[in-house]
Amino acid sequence: MASIAENGSTDHSDKRTKEERAIDEWLPITSDRNAKWWYSTMHNVTAMVGAGVLSLPYAMSEMGWGAGVTVMLLSWIITFYTIWQMVEMHEMIPGKRFDRYHELGQYAFGEKLGLWIVVPQQIVVEVSTCIIYMVTGGKSLKKFQEILFPHVKPIKLTYFILIFSSIEFVLSLLPNFNSISSVSFVAAILSMTYSIIAWTTSLKEHAIGKEIVSYGPRSDKSSDNVFMFLSALGNVAFAYAGHNVVLEIQATIPSTPEKPSKKAMWKGVLTAYIIVALCYFPVAFIGYWVFGNGVNDNILLTLHRSTWLIAAANIFVVAHVIGSYQVYAMPVFDMIETYAVKSLKYKPSTPLRVCVRAVFVAFTLFVGMTFPFFGGLMGFFGGFALAPTSYYLPCIIWLILKKPKRFGLSWCINWVCIIVGVLLTVISPIGGLWSIIKEARSYHFYQ
Repeated sequence: MASIAENGSTDHSDKRTKEERAIDEWLPITSDRNAKWWYSTMHNVTAMVGAGVLSLPYAMSEMGWGAGVTVMLLSWIITFYTIWQMVEMHEMIPGKRFDRYHELGQYAFGEKLGLWIVVPQQIVVEVSTCIIYMVTGGKSLKKFQEILFPHVKPIKLTYFILIFSSIEFVLSLLPNFNSISSVSFVAAILSMTYSIIAWTTSLKEHAIGKEIVSYGPRSDKSSDNVFMFLSALGNVAFAYAGHNVVLEIQATIPSTPEKPSKKAMWKGVLTAYIIVALCYFPVAFIGYWVFGNGVNDNILLTLHRSTWLIAAANIFVVAHVIGSYQVYAMPVFDMIETYAVKSLKYKPSTPLRVCVRAVFVAFTLFVGMTFPFFGGLMGFFGGFALAPTSYYLPCIIWLILKKPKRFGLSWCINWVCIIVGVLLTVISPIGGLWSIIKEARSYHFYQ
């Protein structure tokens, strides 16, 4: 009688001990493999259509029409291609599943080197994204309060970030990806909703507004415009960040030789990327067209009319990033808990889980309250960490494992993606760091 092996596929031998099976069933990524294809859609939409979409009009204003449209479309095409690669490579070895990004990296680069190449990048991506979502949640709550209660004495942003974090402390105790599926479903629906509100309300403001809109350079100084352009590249890279959790999401889908997980996963990813295009492009292009250089780094903070609708959109953002935070935090929880029980030999237990996750949420809370620079953080981390894992690391792994014909179509496409991704990684953090330094000059801690 065949048994279900560690990799989740039907196999005739499971060489794991009873203790090893118990550990795998306890860990967040491998504990539940009953997800459906639409779970993939929900998690991917929740992971991608987040804070990044709100900054796209601002990124467009820093790049201009020609470069902005080109970068937006090229990024969608490249990351769509690389996410397809990752879905295909999940079960490229018969009887084996690469349930975590670093496991695929270890197979391509070697046990130790692969771990050191992938894990630091993935941790930086997921931790930085959670920090940015702390800031996003707090700022959106503050905007919601200011819209509905304009005469109330201003409340510090720090307090709103604390309120947001209290929700994450509770939700972080959910054990695995499938347990947050309902949260992810609500988050995905709301992300589409506030994206629609953002561009439709922008159109409404354009119809009744008479302000002169400028599409020229944002600054009179050429050096400032260069730095802003570089930061904008990082903002766009941040918007396409779902790759960092795609293998972990696919790990929750059951797989058999007759119905491999990639079929259901690809169906979900394709649907998700169509939704991403329908959210990103209208928000980016219409938002910039309506406001030009007057757009804020969060477009919802730029809108003024239809007060109740803007207030609703901000609370939708809060609800969405609550779910997005959990999607990005879950792989980090898995890494830490795996190390604790497999290397440090701690017993899998609820107290261990509570301690690990509470410390993580507290850390992201502290950093988010200390450095609440929405646009600058996205520009810096978008290029520094998200670009490698989304734009070109999958291509490098594909070239190593699949070995396409030299100078053939696949080989050329992958090298183009690698070159674009490396350039993005090198130059865009410079602009993001410049933005953070500029904002920090007039910032008072815990304001």
